[in-house]
Amino acid sequence: MNLENKSSQIEFTTASQTLKYGFFWFIAFFFAILAFLFNSPEEILEGQIVILLSPSNLVTDYFAISNVGATLFNSAILTAHSILIIKMSKARINGAVIAGVLTVAAFSFFGKNLYNSTPIVLGAFAYAWSTKAPAEHSLLAALFGTALGPLVSEISFNIGLSLLSGIFYGYLAGFIAGYIIPPLAHHIVKFTKGFSVYNIGFTCGVIGTLFVSIIRSTGREVEPVSLLSSGHNEPFIIIFLVLFSIMMITGLHFNHWTLKGYGELLQHSGQLSTDFLDLNGFSITLINMSLLGYLSLGYVLFHGGELNGPVIGGILTVVGFGAFGKHIRNVIPILIGVTLMGYLNNYDMSLTGVVTAGLFGTTIAPIAGRYGVVIGMLAGAFHLSIVSNTDTLHGGINLYNNGFSGGFVAAIMIPILEAFHYHKEKRKELREPVDPADEMKGES
Repeated sequence: MNLENKSSQIEFTTASQTLKYGFFWFIAFFFAILAFLFNSPEEILEGQIVILLSPSNLVTDYFAISNVGATLFNSAILTAHSILIIKMSKARINGAVIAGVLTVAAFSFFGKNLYNSTPIVLGAFAYAWSTKAPAEHSLLAALFGTALGPLVSEISFNIGLSLLSGIFYGYLAGFIAGYIIPPLAHHIVKFTKGFSVYNIGFTCGVIGTLFVSIIRSTGREVEPVSLLSSGHNEPFIIIFLVLFSIMMITGLHFNHWTLKGYGELLQHSGQLSTDFLDLNGFSITLINMSLLGYLSLGYVLFHGGELNGPVIGGILTVVGFGAFGKHIRNVIPILIGVTLMGYLNNYDMSLTGVVTAGLFGTTIAPIAGRYGVVIGMLAGAFHLSIVSNTDTLHGGINLYNNGFSGGFVAAIMIPILEAFHYHKEKRKELREPVDPADEMKGES
């Protein structure tokens, strides 16, 4: 009987993994097919060449420098590339891996491509090989670490080196960056105590600042850019509504057409590592991801934002982390806090930088999940102020600038909040009356 149960469990796990791989392939093919609805094969090929040769610093909207079809196809390629990496590492697909793959797909709209991602992936797995660790231990570093793709492209094409020298030094820098991400990320999570879910984003910010400082010391400049597109709202509203509806229907189907279990998911704070797949199952996780997609799209449209490369990347990233720490209960306070701070400072809330600060700023959603709505709103407000000033440190070569900023917000707020919580509990203990029976027991 025990052998039968074990066999059934193995079969269920295999089916579950197959279903998750199917979800990834659906995303890849969905974007690939859409690409040819926007542009011809010739235009997509030409656009791909432009993307591959672009420095790709923040903020380089691939819609603006190439075309929509080439950008969608770029995302499809990198999603497929991520799937192959997972298979090669023999890793189990969990919430973190889903977040990683969708984050890669998201940033393929504005900064990541196959050329600048490859050396970072190789470096991350080289670390696992050299330390005799299983390859799967470096998988997340390989996926999320591609945030430093612009470092490779910038050195290769934009600091005045010859083509061969640029490619060599660009790939060398990318490989080194990828190699040091795993050990640094392991220690940096203690800095934020898991209250910023983009932990590798903060790690990449530190590494990016180091490399940019070295490049600047040679007299070369590395600065953020602002290449943005507009006019794509109508088709992408339809595309996202279709995508999120498919996810919702699929989740409901596997959950017997109910929302049973979603209330339990909302009780999690989201602090690293909160894996909704392990805790709540694939169906409920898919429903959560879909709801976050609707919420993110609504947030952008409410503020009159443009659905360009960075904003689309922001929406997809929020959706991806719907499997790993984010849900509507801990995300909404952050969005409100960013909005209130924006209005208080008379920001144009439709600007891409402000809209993406809200979307990517949900990296600190666990603060709201742990300490409540008001503190979450305060964290969102702080995030908008900080994120406006951090990109100059790394020159835009860390695509996860909000992860870098969110790490600072968490590192500043959490020790203070924990101190208040500690003293509050102490005062509570002092106010509680002592049971005389307990005192007599102590005396005896």
